[in-house]
Amino acid sequence: MDGGKHHAWRDIHFHSPASPIRPDVQEPLRVSSSFFVHIVDDDKEVRESLGDLLRSMGYEVALYGSASEFLKVELLDAPGCLVLDVRLPGTSGLELQEYLARINIRVPVILMTGHGDIPMSVRGMKAGAVDFLTKPIRHQDLIDAVATAIRIDQDRRREGAQIAQLQERYELLTSRERQVMALVASGLMNKQVANELSISEVTVKMHRGNVMRKLRAKSVATLARIAEALDIQT
Repeated sequence: MDGGKHHAWRDIHFHSPASPIRPDVQEPLRVSSSFFVHIVDDDKEVRESLGDLLRSMGYEVALYGSASEFLKVELLDAPGCLVLDVRLPGTSGLELQEYLARINIRVPVILMTGHGDIPMSVRGMKAGAVDFLTKPIRHQDLIDAVATAIRIDQDRRREGAQIAQLQERYELLTSRERQVMALVASGLMNKQVANELSISEVTVKMHRGNVMRKLRAKSVATLARIAEALDIQT
């Protein structure tokens, strides 16, 4: 999501433990065994060395020698990231990255590259990679990149859970309430909504009150943000 979308979360209230996403506030990342890092590199020595480093930081680590090995594994539904060598036997790292995007597996990708592969890595960055690291990889660079990727995945999952919660509330609205919500969120006054739907202004106020209550929106501004988050248009 872009910055505007992130701001759509402000003033939207949830009962879940996760708080609304606020991009200006960066909480310290707590390394936990519930965070998974997948390393794909055909060089056994490299992948095992990187794996040992990340395990020492408390991550769960899985190692693969090729893209095909990685694709055989069912990924756990937990925050994680993929550390991916650009050059691999068979399917390349970039081809794997593009394939995962096509099938909507949104695990954050960190690319590893030799000096001659930098143009390829730039292509990977444009395709959404979090970072690319030049071999030989400095340990601190990898640790920092993985921490960033994990944070991105946590935020994505939190946003997904919040959208799902909003969608559940939206499903409680009647068809007329949804019409009223869309028009009010677009900036129309009650009288304008009434004219648009050929109903009385009193009826609009009733439906509007039901919408605000069911969505737990305390203001029209919040209602507009919810409509934006759910991509509701008139």
